Amino acid sequence: MTFSIGSSSPGMGPGGALERFGQPLERRGFDRRILVRLLAYLRPHARRMTLALALMLVASGLALAAPYLVKVAIDQDITKGDLPGLIRTVALLAGVFLAQYATSSAQQYLLSWVGQRVLSGLRGDLFRHLQELHLGYHDTHIVGVTISRVISDVGVINDLLSQGLVTLIGDTVVLVGIIGVMLSMSPRLALLTFTALPLMLLATLLFTRRAQVAFRNTRARVAAVVGDLAENIMAMRVIQAFAQEGASYERFEEVNRANRDAHVEAMSLSFIFLPTVEFLGMLATAIVLWFGGKAVAADELTLGVVVAFLAYVSRFFQPIQELSQLYTTVQSAMAGGERVLELLDTEPAVADRPDAIEMPPIEGRIELRGVSFAYLEDQTVLRDIDLTIAPGQTVALVGPTGGGKTSIASLIARFYDVQAGAVLIDGLDVRAVQQRSLRRQMGLVPQDPFLFSGTIDDNIRFGRLDATEAEVTAAAQLANAHEFISVLPEGYATQIQEGGANLSVGQRQLICIARAVLADPRILILDEATASVDTITEALIQDALKRLLEGRTAVIIAHRLSTVRDADLICVVQGGRIVERGPHDALLAAGGVYRELYERQFVEERRTTF
Repeated sequence: MTFSIGSSSPGMGPGGALERFGQPLERRGFDRRILVRLLAYLRPHARRMTLALALMLVASGLALAAPYLVKVAIDQDITKGDLPGLIRTVALLAGVFLAQYATSSAQQYLLSWVGQRVLSGLRGDLFRHLQELHLGYHDTHIVGVTISRVISDVGVINDLLSQGLVTLIGDTVVLVGIIGVMLSMSPRLALLTFTALPLMLLATLLFTRRAQVAFRNTRARVAAVVGDLAENIMAMRVIQAFAQEGASYERFEEVNRANRDAHVEAMSLSFIFLPTVEFLGMLATAIVLWFGGKAVAADELTLGVVVAFLAYVSRFFQPIQELSQLYTTVQSAMAGGERVLELLDTEPAVADRPDAIEMPPIEGRIELRGVSFAYLEDQTVLRDIDLTIAPGQTVALVGPTGGGKTSIASLIARFYDVQAGAVLIDGLDVRAVQQRSLRRQMGLVPQDPFLFSGTIDDNIRFGRLDATEAEVTAAAQLANAHEFISVLPEGYATQIQEGGANLSVGQRQLICIARAVLADPRILILDEATASVDTITEALIQDALKRLLEGRTAVIIAHRLSTVRDADLICVVQGGRIVERGPHDALLAAGGVYRELYERQFVEERRTTF
């Protein structure tokens, strides 16, 4: 089976329902449910995370031991002139530093190892879910915003899961440990030092309130930049064709400025808060020097205790600073987590029923019984469609743009589900069978041929991945593609540039037809397969399609009526209804809509020719 589908077209979906760039998030605080769901991605790595946590506890303990050893060196070794004791203390202190280095390095390695796997796992789940979502979702959601969810939002979630939680525990242990050691050495000096804490708590509270809004805004603005950038890159041909580079740049600059301002606002909070923490740290240092110095002068404390206090004070505010920065990580992760989980929780509008069966080998009978369909509730596209297509029959859908032709084809492939009526293949409602088993026996040749990155061989083989080289070549020959492929310097190994830029539209279409040939579908949908090619290439495509259609049920969407004259049945679709049906000659003789369309097109073709 092959579905060679190009980029989603909003015109096929509900107009005006496109997700806006940078849609703001609902303002809400820490959500335990989000964190619990995200923590599930750490469960497969629980042993390594536990080991990393253990190493972190050891490293925190060693960090607490170092200043205390300095106190011992001053009060017991230096003041008493005990050189051997000083050597032992210094050696022990060196051992503490080496052990701290080793445990910290091992901890960081484990966290990085886990982090990359969490990142990979979450992105893999998102990609699988995106593939399960029906085309209506992709038609109405901007590609760049979706990319931002998978790349940017998952990145900040990973920062929280792999680094933030361990940092939280480690810094908490260090804080509690420092407080305990300081109180054990000098309760009075410790309490005096802690007088700076209320100011620290007030500054942290003010910072976190503002940061909650600011960092949520940055997540939305990042998505806006990625979305607008992706859209402009995809539309570069149109932008340059209409010389609208300036207007596009101005629009991007507006989005970019909003992103810049959001990040400046968020960073400004950090730039205000971090110097505040440093100032309070210096205030605490001054308190230790003043009151500790007076206590030493009064012979109430030893010099080693004051030196140790100074070391602990300098380390005391470092974990507070890290915890405040961790809060911004939490806020970003909560904002990103909301978006990611919202995407993961999006239920596919087209899903297999629990009792869905495997589609048996298709003969090719298609029935639409009383089908009505709407992309949006108040915008009905198809009304009471009744159509029967016999196995092996070729049916053409023609009519004005927007009449519903593509919608009929999309319902047959079950890209969407009907609101009323039923679509049946070989007597089975398509909603009662598994989607994959249905589409494996169907094929699509689109108006805008889409080729993947890779070689020509890869793209043809996409129709059936286990095909042999001989089968790939035979499919290309049947599709009239072998001749132009064989004269390329690298033949079937020719690399496809992005968007197939190194091939003509007609050549890309012939490759898509070869892909469909290789898939050997029982039902084939041709969506304006010759609309964008020259007459010579059109003849090649028509010849290839004629061979491809032999023995298959085919639904052809066409604007060029001359290309469907030989169809077994032609249906004129207008205003969401089939207003006329029959073979070409009978419709012409009826003198209705088809005749009018045909004569108008004939006149236009004559004008073009002359």
